[in-house]
Amino acid sequence: MQRLGRLAYLSADVIGVLVFCAVGRRSHDEGLSVTGVATTAWPFLSGTVVGWLVSRAWRRPTAVVPTGVIVWLCTVAVGMGLRKASSAGVAASFVVVAASVTAVLLLGWRAVVGLTRRRRSDV
Repeated sequence: MQRLGRLAYLSADVIGVLVFCAVGRRSHDEGLSVTGVATTAWPFLSGTVVGWLVSRAWRRPTAVVPTGVIVWLCTVAVGMGLRKASSAGVAASFVVVAASVTAVLLLGWRAVVGLTRRRRSDV
């Protein structure tokens, strides 16, 4: 796989995390400034990078299992750990929402890619 392809897949994860953070900030009337979204996103983006490294996502970036699951779990676990360490909120309800929404975003695009590839190979 070419480097550009891997970067596009990493970008899909980054965009998913940024969407999660922007929507969350918007729904809590916290504003959508670049600084605000970055402040909310950095712990989760750090977790996404950890997930890419742990899963070696560059090898099979579109695989839901194990790549997507590892990236997702690291995004949530590391993200929440860093939020707690930086005195940001980690209420149980937030953990549930963050885990659910990031699962849809980080696993969802991989599932769509997999289904699209299967349909193309069936034709």
